[in-house]
Amino acid sequence: MTPAQCKAARALLGLEQSEVADAAGIARATVVDFEKGLRVPRSKTLDGIREALEAAGVEFIPENGGGAGVRLSKRNGY
Repeated sequence: MTPAQCKAARALLGLEQSEVADAAGIARATVVDFEKGLRVPRSKTLDGIREALEAAGVEFIPENGGGAGVRLSKRNGY
């Protein structure tokens, strides 16, 4: 997951950074710094952020020649 994907996922879901942080069990500053590109969290922390966003209803799209992305998940009713 890239910082841009994280930010886009939050925007699609209408979530604040603090909501994602709470769901992932991390500090809001971690999400803020990651999205700004100021630091790369540990892989366990990134997994937690990703899992929180996926549980809220997004699906991450891997790099496939057209660029990595994010979309609303069908499995969550979108």
